[in-house]
Amino acid sequence: MKLKKKTLTLLCVALVLILLGSVLAGVFNSGAGATKVSRIRFDGGHGELSGLLYMPKDASAENPKPTIIVTHGYLNSAEMQDANAVELSRRGFVVLALDQYDHGHSSLSHENYSDVSFFGVWLPFWVNSMNDAVQYMYEQPYVLKDENGNGIIGVTGHSMGGFSSTMALCMDEAQAAETGVRKIYAGLTEGSDFMYTSIVGFDAATADALGGGRIMGKVCAQYDEFFFNDPNVEGGTVRHKDYVSTPDGMTFLQQTEPAQANTWYDTSDGGRRIIYQPAQTHPWNHFSAKTTGYAVDFYMTAFADYADGLKDIAPSSQMWQWKEAFECVALVGFVMLLIAVASILIELPFFGKANSGALAVKPSVTGGKKAATAIILIVAVLLPAVVFEPLMDGGVESPIVQVLFYVGLLVAVGGIVALIMNLAKAKEKGMTVGSVVMILAGGLLALICKVPMYQNYGVWTAPGLNSIAYWTIGCALISLCILSTVYVCMKAKDGFTFADYGVSFKPMVIVAGLCTALVTVVIGYAVLFLMDALFKADFRIWTFAFKTFDANILPAILRYLPTFLLFYIISTAGITVNTNTEKLQGVKGYLLAMALNAGGAALWLAVQYISLFAGGVAAFPGAALSGIELVAMVPTLAIAAIISRNLYKKTGNIWTPAFLNAILMTTMAVANTMVAFK
Repeated sequence: MKLKKKTLTLLCVALVLILLGSVLAGVFNSGAGATKVSRIRFDGGHGELSGLLYMPKDASAENPKPTIIVTHGYLNSAEMQDANAVELSRRGFVVLALDQYDHGHSSLSHENYSDVSFFGVWLPFWVNSMNDAVQYMYEQPYVLKDENGNGIIGVTGHSMGGFSSTMALCMDEAQAAETGVRKIYAGLTEGSDFMYTSIVGFDAATADALGGGRIMGKVCAQYDEFFFNDPNVEGGTVRHKDYVSTPDGMTFLQQTEPAQANTWYDTSDGGRRIIYQPAQTHPWNHFSAKTTGYAVDFYMTAFADYADGLKDIAPSSQMWQWKEAFECVALVGFVMLLIAVASILIELPFFGKANSGALAVKPSVTGGKKAATAIILIVAVLLPAVVFEPLMDGGVESPIVQVLFYVGLLVAVGGIVALIMNLAKAKEKGMTVGSVVMILAGGLLALICKVPMYQNYGVWTAPGLNSIAYWTIGCALISLCILSTVYVCMKAKDGFTFADYGVSFKPMVIVAGLCTALVTVVIGYAVLFLMDALFKADFRIWTFAFKTFDANILPAILRYLPTFLLFYIISTAGITVNTNTEKLQGVKGYLLAMALNAGGAALWLAVQYISLFAGGVAAFPGAALSGIELVAMVPTLAIAAIISRNLYKKTGNIWTPAFLNAILMTTMAVANTMVAFK
């Protein structure tokens, strides 16, 4: 087989970007060679814990070092603490970037789940994760202890990692009352207050009483979507905050009047405490030079008595951004690699059956039809934004979801009328099938608007994905209602066939498309696992990442796959029919494809956060977690649109890109979130 020049060039460029990005990401991850980074696993007592261990080159049993354990929040993994891990380790600290239980490569053992629940599901992973990691690290010979055996260990966590850190601090003090040994010397939490820890008995006052004279701090962003709320303000949590003036903030600092941010306060037990308040959002904390600088300043201050062997590097001198930048370069190469591999496979004998022939390019519409088409496209772009908050947060009780119920019924009734009229007249096969699709799409949309979905956590074991899955299936069915209605009312009369949507019903085309997609994803992830093994680099930018995973999440991937497959089949068909025209053969076609997929999500985020920063209150002040989850959906949907448009043009049908996007994005989503193994 002789590769096409463009495909060969794409493959070579992809591999160069992946290798270059991964090598240089590894260089900066190691602090330009100052540390050795390795992935470790250990029995945490409540299950298996894993993490990335950053060991300064001079750390050893003969030269033990102050140690800091950093960990992530809900739905994330150890890599979200890259900034802290890189900057603290290059200054001489031993750092463990921890995967909490049921995240990343860690898993909670079955017997440690509980029937106690809140927010619809019990989240037991954070209660013991940090404390268990402290117990393990304290026993390591390269971790510094003082002359009395007290551990010179710091704990830092973001969001629920902060709750886990608070639990560890409180547990350590309780354990010290029995053993006389404190294993934790200092603690800094980021993006967390006492909301969750109070549920298990550790509110601000209790945590203050268990401070034990330690040096402690909190990073409390002024625009945090969840926490640091004034108890006197109601109406949603996505608004401006001033934690130092709240009762809990003053309790933490042991002040009776509103305190000052970024100021050290001495406490009655002999400790010191500080609250940092950057003008940031919740996820911004772990992608910020300012917050990373706070962490460096905090620990260099906290461990000043143990500074021998530490490097006095200014907090503002940071290199973690280069790691992120080069991992983004590798991410671009990864997407290019997937397209190149799929393009090569469809030239091979069996996989070539996925190619059903080039689609005929349709002339661009003119006149009144052009205006109607433009309106339909605008509606298609805006609808995901309009229904996002109702589907994600309101569910079947939302008024807009109730409106969608009647819209679904209307489309279904319209489909019945169209079917009867067609059968009574011409009996055209295309119109018949289109009418049936209208009935099914409308009926299913009405059904999901009345029946709660993804609420059985014994089946849907990745709770963070469940609301996304509901929004996704809602958007898919809304899109199918639009596509089928437009087809029956307009496109069929213009001579459009299902082939113009990229829909081929030939079994071998579908099977070969599935096999092409599966092999492509396997090859892509094989390269990812290789880069992780060699350089401890994955392919990411901020919260969006393709990362390695363990085989135990495969059942969860298979359970969520049908939902996302439905979405990508429909979205690819919509991209195909709307971009395969004479005027959209170049960049314009890709831009429209991305707008159709990701435009609504990007618009919602723009409205939400412009309102938050400009007026102090978000447009949807109750959309905390859902808004944060949407951030990663924008690149997800944009990349999927690029893959869809590129591969439908090469195969002449939707199956290869739809299968590829579904397998790829479902795997990526599950690997990046919490998966319960109960």
